[in-house]
Amino acid sequence: MRRAIALALRGWGNTHPNPMVGCVLVEDGQVTSEGYHERDGAAHAERVALASLMRNPIPGATLYVTMEPCSTAGRTGACTDAIIAAGIRKVVVGASDPNPAHAGRGYAVLRRAGIEVVTGVLEAECADLNLIFNHWITSAGPLLAGKFATTLDGRIATRTGESQWITGEAARADVHRWRRLFPAIAVGGGTVMKDNPRLTARVEGEPEFCPVRFVFDGRLRSVLDHKLPRVYTDEFAAKTVVVTTQHGGLGYVRKLREMGVGVWVFESPSGSVTLAQFRARCASEGICGVLFEGGSRLMSRALLERQIDYLFSYQAPILLADERAKPVLSGLRMERLAQAIRLSDLRRATLGDDALVRGRVAYPDRIQVDETLFSVE
Repeated sequence: MRRAIALALRGWGNTHPNPMVGCVLVEDGQVTSEGYHERDGAAHAERVALASLMRNPIPGATLYVTMEPCSTAGRTGACTDAIIAAGIRKVVVGASDPNPAHAGRGYAVLRRAGIEVVTGVLEAECADLNLIFNHWITSAGPLLAGKFATTLDGRIATRTGESQWITGEAARADVHRWRRLFPAIAVGGGTVMKDNPRLTARVEGEPEFCPVRFVFDGRLRSVLDHKLPRVYTDEFAAKTVVVTTQHGGLGYVRKLREMGVGVWVFESPSGSVTLAQFRARCASEGICGVLFEGGSRLMSRALLERQIDYLFSYQAPILLADERAKPVLSGLRMERLAQAIRLSDLRRATLGDDALVRGRVAYPDRIQVDETLFSVE
């Protein structure tokens, strides 16, 4: 199963809106064929592994697959049909199909055909492969994930605004790996004006990859200066979408569109886009996952509105111990620990000297806003 997971990872970032799946065929204790789902519309991992063998499996062959085989025809045919036709006698599965309409159905089809089915092998690891797909298929909406890098005392910049670099090279390389997975990245307008980021995935040994780049700028302040941020003018400008409101001004909207930059305009009584509106638009556009990388106000507002589903927290072994250093989050009023926002289904990694904790966001029943601290984008 670990080999099947490694195969599934070869589809990293290329299979949306489908899951990453790996498959290994074992005969007499030896791996004789392998497969993985390469991209949306391509053959599923089980069919790739069976076809790669170029003969019928020997009696007693076992198939290891990271996700429950599909039992509906779809575009490529049901994998359960291919497994049964191949004469496989045992199937070992990692994670079940997260779709409530299909979960367990593949197992039932295989068992009715007399095939032994073993489930739940490295289940957590197999499910973790498909954070985005699992959320998309169960909620019919995108996974909105947040990412930040902080000191041990939760600061993202010194009092003078210096922030590059809090974390080391290994942690930054990991961020680019996750950027390569998510179909889209989101930042606030203040971030593109201050840092002028490229917002692409630059993974060693691979060509530079540009996801959809969302810039939240409710009043289009990032378009006012003569020198525009690079995300509006670089070779990937067509992958940039500015998320704004009617307060931004039609002239600036027209200017961006004439440059080839996309613009989503939302009605808002203030200069801020409601994140629920943004989530719904992403769903309608088929964007199944967005990684929010800042700034602090955008992230804080997303949490306030209960719109962050998953969180990546990178932490460096640094202490600033300065109350005027910039905190990663603000705007909420917490009087009791029971009111805290928590993470569940935790995964941890050590990246050089830095640490990553990531997990699903669990919100308290009620979130209280500290009006003296919270300000909109």
